[in-house]
Amino acid sequence: MHPELVDGVRRFNRTVTQRIGALDDAFLSRTRPLGQARVLWEIGETGRDVRDLRQRLDLDSGYLSRLLRSLERDGLVRVGPSPDDARVRTASLTEAGLAERTTLDRLSDDAAATLLAPLSGGQRTRLVAAMAEVERLLTASAVEVAPCPPGHPDARFCLRAYFAELAERFEDGFDPALSTSAADAEMTPPAGVLLVATLHGEPVGCGALKLPGPAVAEVKRMWVAPSARGLGLGRRLLSELEASASDAGVRTLRLETNRALAEAIGLYRAAGFREVAPFNDEHYADHWFEKILPGPRTLA
Repeated sequence: MHPELVDGVRRFNRTVTQRIGALDDAFLSRTRPLGQARVLWEIGETGRDVRDLRQRLDLDSGYLSRLLRSLERDGLVRVGPSPDDARVRTASLTEAGLAERTTLDRLSDDAAATLLAPLSGGQRTRLVAAMAEVERLLTASAVEVAPCPPGHPDARFCLRAYFAELAERFEDGFDPALSTSAADAEMTPPAGVLLVATLHGEPVGCGALKLPGPAVAEVKRMWVAPSARGLGLGRRLLSELEASASDAGVRTLRLETNRALAEAIGLYRAAGFREVAPFNDEHYADHWFEKILPGPRTLA
């Protein structure tokens, strides 16, 4: 990583942590630090599973437990078994906790207004737009992409969502039985691979690679959750699949798609795929693409 990029990130972090009060023991002039305040906000009015809370905040389980115990001692939080499943621990706000959360919301609004007040109208617009872009890119950096067994619950979730979206968007619906196969065995090494993307522990995308022969591979099951679109995740999944194919010695990568998926067509063309004559009898395909890949990656 280029040192100037690393220095830029660290400089930004120093400025932000100081400006938003993250260095203070009493965040927003209350009696608790930012970490505790953020946990109160994330628990929310309806409560939250502790496991989900840990994943959303990317916190070590021991550290989160200490934060929750502190809030429990202050009478702001209750932690106990879920009414739906006694094996699941949930955190909920007490009446005092709800009142404290309301106060924190008001003070946060005041702090944001104070931050914006010295700026001109144009500067405020630029700052908020820049913050939105930073938030989007930070969210993109939090997405994890890794191989996943097709039978794993995260994989099943993505594949069901993929089929449901195709059924909704295709003119005549979608029946997997009429499509060319991408069975579990075909998405399991060495016959292929299924990549699943997760954000804060939740599945938000997938993409598969079939390796039917030594020189040709097929991209299948490309899907990104609506909540994760705009993060560049489709391009990232496709790049990972291309790299996997190249490492396996594949020279030609192929895929087909339906005309209803205009954004997917745009992605493939931007990634260097060129439209070719049909190479299979895929029932739902209107466009067929292929790309010639470089050789396997080498370690520097």
